[in-house]
Amino acid sequence: MATVLVVDDDLENRWALQLALENRGYHVVLAENGRDALRRTSLNFPALVITDWQMPEMDGAEFCRRLKCQPAFAATPVILLSAMPERACGPRCWVAFLRKPAAIEKLLHIVDGFIAERLPNARATSTSEHFAPSRWRAIDSKCWP
Repeated sequence: MATVLVVDDDLENRWALQLALENRGYHVVLAENGRDALRRTSLNFPALVITDWQMPEMDGAEFCRRLKCQPAFAATPVILLSAMPERACGPRCWVAFLRKPAAIEKLLHIVDGFIAERLPNARATSTSEHFAPSRWRAIDSKCWP
């Protein structure tokens, strides 16, 4: 099972994404901002990161740049979410950009695609590493807050 790191300062956004991703069978790690996310990456080695752009302490773009500077995470795909339009701020180090509120099925399709690309390079996991999917279901599967 692939680990997805979700970084967002809004508790409801983190919760909604966690429910949707766990329902899809992913193991989800949560972080409140970029600084917190950098600490959690070294402990959890996510296969993919979904991050908000505008956050306190360290925004999503800066987090992405710092993440990509670490050799272990240079190839980790990052999906950037924002209520604002994508703006140029140096080199683009994310693989996808979605405007909030993003359709959850579109986001999950993108996540599935990037995880599937990484599967041939992933190590085989034992059955003890599998987590049960979430019992919770999203109220509105088309959109999240």
